[in-house]
Amino acid sequence: MRLLGNIIWFLFGGVFMGLSWWFFGLMALISIVGIPWAKACFVIGQFTFFPFGKEAISRQMLHQKEDIGTGTLGFIGNVIWLVFAGIWLAIGHILSACACAITIIGIPFAIQHLKLIGISLAPIGMTIVDKEVADALYQKGEELK
Repeated sequence: MRLLGNIIWFLFGGVFMGLSWWFFGLMALISIVGIPWAKACFVIGQFTFFPFGKEAISRQMLHQKEDIGTGTLGFIGNVIWLVFAGIWLAIGHILSACACAITIIGIPFAIQHLKLIGISLAPIGMTIVDKEVADALYQKGEELK
């Protein structure tokens, strides 16, 4: 089912948003200063091409440690990202979600676009994992509470 969802997603809009991520990655790469963001753009772009079966989670959650946050530099990096690229990618995902939500069949794709808005706005400190890994981490986090 994931394969079918990813193929339909890619053909009917995912390719455009994935290419948008790669475009911003190239712009960051060209600027030299943005090289750390460029790598993230290419990883998230690949995730945007085929999002079903994967999930974006906090690195802090992945490592289950209190001290692995983005910190001050990560926060500043996310603010810089938001100004130069994040807002534009988020707008793209919002418009794509609206277009997908027009039909009943497109609603799951609209929901996926809405999920991608969060990582569009603040990608530093996030990582992409398989859905099963994310579910196991969520379950483990609930057990620790």
